[in-house]
Amino acid sequence: MSIEDTIKEQIEGNSILLYMKGNPEQPMCGFSAQATQVLMACGKRFAYVDILSNPEIRSTLPKVSNWPTFPQLFVEGELVGGCDIITEMYEKGELQPLVDQAGGDEESSAKS
Repeated sequence: MSIEDTIKEQIEGNSILLYMKGNPEQPMCGFSAQATQVLMACGKRFAYVDILSNPEIRSTLPKVSNWPTFPQLFVEGELVGGCDIITEMYEKGELQPLVDQAGGDEESSAKS
């Protein structure tokens, strides 16, 4: 399976998926920490992929998603955006309904 196929499988297999640096308990950058806090405030479990421990995903995902930076949030297979967009949507009350409508995943690491 190619790394592109792995990424597509991760996105399709998790209703809420955050590609981030580190993990929700130990984010490794401020943007990943902010995105994680916003998602946790929505009260719904989400899957994540630590791009620091998955260098192939880190280098390939921007080509697949057409988004250059991390973190990247996907909900129901669609790219929502990065930290600024996630935070802005949360502050406007737009992220909560999007997350609420997504299927319920357990918080986990989406395995590659």
